[in-house]
Amino acid sequence: MDSDTKTPIRVPRDFESLRSTIIERKANMPKRLAQVAAFALGNPDEIAFGTTASIAAASDVQPSTLVRLAHHLGYEGFSDLQSIFRERLRERTLTYEERLVTLEQASGEDEDANLLSGFISAASQSVNRLAATVQTDTFAKAVDILAAAETIYLIAKRRSYPLTAHMTYAFSKLNIRHQIVASPNGVDPEMVQFATKNDAAIAASFSPYAADSLSQAEALADRGVPVVAITDSAFSPLAARATCWFEVAEADFAGFRSLSASMALTMALPVAIAERRRKRIHLKLTKSKME
Repeated sequence: MDSDTKTPIRVPRDFESLRSTIIERKANMPKRLAQVAAFALGNPDEIAFGTTASIAAASDVQPSTLVRLAHHLGYEGFSDLQSIFRERLRERTLTYEERLVTLEQASGEDEDANLLSGFISAASQSVNRLAATVQTDTFAKAVDILAAAETIYLIAKRRSYPLTAHMTYAFSKLNIRHQIVASPNGVDPEMVQFATKNDAAIAASFSPYAADSLSQAEALADRGVPVVAITDSAFSPLAARATCWFEVAEADFAGFRSLSASMALTMALPVAIAERRRKRIHLKLTKSKME
C-alpha cells in the first residue's frame, strides 16, 4: 500500500469498535456482507463458538462470504475477525468476583473514590452519547405511538428489568394504563396474547439479548401491535421487529455497564406520553366548546 496516496484502514480490535464500524458501513455493504454482519452482531456467541461452516449455514451464506466480510473490514481472515468475538465473550463471562479483582488491581490509593469516580464517569459518558445521537423525531414518533395506545405493554428482562420497573411506577402515577410482562408464575407468553392493534409495547434488551424479551416482542409485532424498542445496535434482533427504536450504547466501568442513558430515556417517555394525552384532551374540549 502506498502510504503517500492511501490512508491505512484502521481495523477494530475490540467488539464495541467493531460494532460501530459495521453500523457506519452498513448502508454501503454488499447485500450478502450486510446479511452476515447483521447475523454476527445479533448472534455474537455463535460467531465466537462456531466453525466457518456452521456460521455460514446459520446465516444462510457461503463460507467464502465470511472471509469476504473479514477482508472488507480490514482483517487478515475470518479467524482474525472471530478473535474479536471470542475476546468479547471472555470479557463478558467474567464472574462478578473476577470483576471485583480487576477493580482492586486498577485502584489507586483512594480505592473508594476511584470506584465512585469510575461509575460516575461511565454514567456521564452514556448520557452524553445519547444526547449526541438521539433523534428528536424518533422520540416524537414513539410518543405518538404510545400516547395513542389503550394499554402499554412493558417488556424487559435481567439487567434491563429496572427500566420497566421504573416505567410501571411512572405510568401508575400518571394514570396511564399499562401491563408489565413479568409474571412470577411464568405466564408471560399468555399475557402478551391479550394485546391488540389498539395497544403498544415498549421492549428493552441489550447484547447478549434476553431470549424471552425477543420472543415476546416478536409475538406482539406479529399481532400488529406497535413496538417501541430500546436496544444497542441497528443489527439488534429487537430493532428488526420494532415500529421505531432507540439505539442506546451504555458505557461500562470494569465490566459493569451503566443503565444511566436508558433510564433517562425511560423517565422522559412516560412524562411525554402523559403530556401528549393531556394536550389531546384539551384540544378536544376546545373543539367541543366551539361547536
